[in-house]
Amino acid sequence: MGELDSADSKSERGEILRREGLYWSVVSEWRKQRDRGALESMRQKHPGRKGDPVRAENARLRARVEDLEGRLQVAEELIDAQGKVSALLGKKYRKSAAEK
Repeated sequence: MGELDSADSKSERGEILRREGLYWSVVSEWRKQRDRGALESMRQKHPGRKGDPVRAENARLRARVEDLEGRLQVAEELIDAQGKVSALLGKKYRKSAAEK
């Protein structure tokens, strides 16, 4: 489109259109889209470009490991607390049994 925009005469523009196999209506529509910003947004999305599936799987697994490590830490803290409660209750039970 830059080449068309820089063309000085209709004959130059016609030559460019013939060479590229385009119709003026298509170029006109592209200009409207460009003015609305549609072409720029398409350029940013990289249509058709696929990410590396190994990297995606790696990222997913790393997130899963991080989540599971957090859950493991909570579980270990709960088990530790349960052990302490059990020890306290065991001492209390032994004391109350000894008092009887």
